[in-house]
Amino acid sequence: MAGPALFETYNRVPLRFERGEGVWLTTETGDRYMDFAAGIAVNSLGHAHPHLVAALKDQADKLWHLSNLYDVPGQEKLARRLTEATFADKVFFTNSGAEALECAIKTARRYQFSKGRPDRFHVITFEGAFHGRTLATIAAGGQAKYLEGFGPKVQGFDQVPFGDLEAVKAAITEATAAILMEPVQGEGGLRRVSNEFMRAVRELCDEHGLLLILDEVQCGVGRTGKFFAHEWSGVTPDIMAVAKGIGGGFPLGACLATEEAAGGMKPGTHGTTYGGNPLAMAVGNAVLDVVLAEGFLEHVRDVALVFRQGLEGLKDRFPDVIEEIRGDGLMLGIKAKVMNTDLLMAMRDERLLAVGAGDNVIRLLPPLVVTAAEAREGLARIERAAEKLTKSDLKKTA
Repeated sequence: MAGPALFETYNRVPLRFERGEGVWLTTETGDRYMDFAAGIAVNSLGHAHPHLVAALKDQADKLWHLSNLYDVPGQEKLARRLTEATFADKVFFTNSGAEALECAIKTARRYQFSKGRPDRFHVITFEGAFHGRTLATIAAGGQAKYLEGFGPKVQGFDQVPFGDLEAVKAAITEATAAILMEPVQGEGGLRRVSNEFMRAVRELCDEHGLLLILDEVQCGVGRTGKFFAHEWSGVTPDIMAVAKGIGGGFPLGACLATEEAAGGMKPGTHGTTYGGNPLAMAVGNAVLDVVLAEGFLEHVRDVALVFRQGLEGLKDRFPDVIEEIRGDGLMLGIKAKVMNTDLLMAMRDERLLAVGAGDNVIRLLPPLVVTAAEAREGLARIERAAEKLTKSDLKKTA
């Protein structure tokens, strides 16, 4: 008998969802789950958001694909809105976060090349980072489990310990082009870069003629309660990679840059077949209609406060299950004292979906449209899961 037709690269949970609405998912058999994974921070406006659905349906009746051989008005509109709302002057659209990071890395290297410094192509990155699954981005992340078996590591990436400013200073050489970091490490365990550290790295970049690249693929587009997470620090990057939430579930990424940083990217230096297609642009613009609307980010911050306070309460009640609460906004993490996979499974038994991360952490990434009442319902389900684990541990002890 033939084996599975799919590459066996995922350890899938045996759940088959048929439809969704807001924070809820329904299986083929009619079971309802609260989705606090959101496709790993992708479904920023939940499932089947009516404004996104209408935008996609309307565009689907007109044009799906053109390629970048021609002007795509939706690109111009979305790029203008992104530049008006951020530090950036220029935008390159992609299909994914990894592609956005590839563009960001190439832009930084090309910048140094255009300034007559072709030997400056190294990028300083941080241990625990996750930047994607391409050969360049796994090298940037530097995690052995993602590098193993794929041949020599792509050159030009120098990892330093997370949050270690002296290590960053020591790693800067005449070959350094840029510093790349996530304001909040997602895969790395919801580890947040302090505002002071962010400002210090910005100063180092300015002092040494380096570009600051931020990876806001997971923490951007309202996830932390600001449009982008770096805004909390008051620091602006030179280049930023965006994806996940910006498409609300439709494949969409973007590389944003200042005029100066993007100066080396001339016709022919980079390209994409599908990036910036009319369908993606219609959905991306629809996402911004909602996220940039007055009061939306305030709503995220208000619900996040309810959720965070509730999680801190659970930590106090279940010290044998929960060690620490991490993160910002609606990008929160539970560092577990039990195996995070056990807590994830117990939460799933309570019909609540979340996603694991490094450092024995569980990521809680509900859609940004989640209500305070839904946050409290999620907390109640986490509470029941923690109670079951506590009773289970007591039985084992007895």
